[in-house]
Amino acid sequence: MKDPLVLLPGMMCDARLFGPQIAELSAETAVMVAPITRGDRIEEIASGLLDQLPRRFALAGLSMGGMVAMEILRRAPDRVTRIALMDTSPLAETPAAAAAREPQIVKARAGRMLEVMRDEMMPKYLAAGPYRGEVLELVMDMAEALGTETFIRQSKALQRRKDQQATLRKIKVPALVLCGAHDMLCPVKRHEFMAELIPNAVLRVMERSGHLPTLEQPDDTTFAVREWMLA
Repeated sequence: MKDPLVLLPGMMCDARLFGPQIAELSAETAVMVAPITRGDRIEEIASGLLDQLPRRFALAGLSMGGMVAMEILRRAPDRVTRIALMDTSPLAETPAAAAAREPQIVKARAGRMLEVMRDEMMPKYLAAGPYRGEVLELVMDMAEALGTETFIRQSKALQRRKDQQATLRKIKVPALVLCGAHDMLCPVKRHEFMAELIPNAVLRVMERSGHLPTLEQPDDTTFAVREWMLA
């Protein structure tokens, strides 16, 4: 593993989303987690990150982090040596999904952001399993730490995101497409579609995971990431 690995977390998540992977992989390569909390457009977030990242790097993003990763790749393909897209989507937000975020933003502004996370978003995140409660608690802790303003900015960025199918078709570096079998936000069929768009992509489905396989099925996810890093 020669390239530094840049990890981009999902909406309302921080470095703890990748805790198990950082613990395992940091002995083998430089690992950094880049926050996606600044800016209310995907393009603005990606542009800001490119000023901070190494000259060349491997890039892995989960959920919203994957969407930012695709925009980074679109803007600076010569700097990304390999890409992993996890539990994400290359498609623009549908009008219905964009509209559904508005009442969530209203509730967040009224001081009810954690309620939105717990009641409306969390049920769709995680597969059933013995550690579901622990993972859920960690996700809520990350959301609370990032706060309401980050929730609003990220919601707006997701509403305005652009289609990245053309970006995927142009990928020339080793690509991993990974998802949880029980992900209701970004289902397996979406990832099969992504893997077909990307030349020579490897698809990995984590059978006991929902939207957050890095925490739900950490060992298998780390194995897949390590395999991709060595490809």
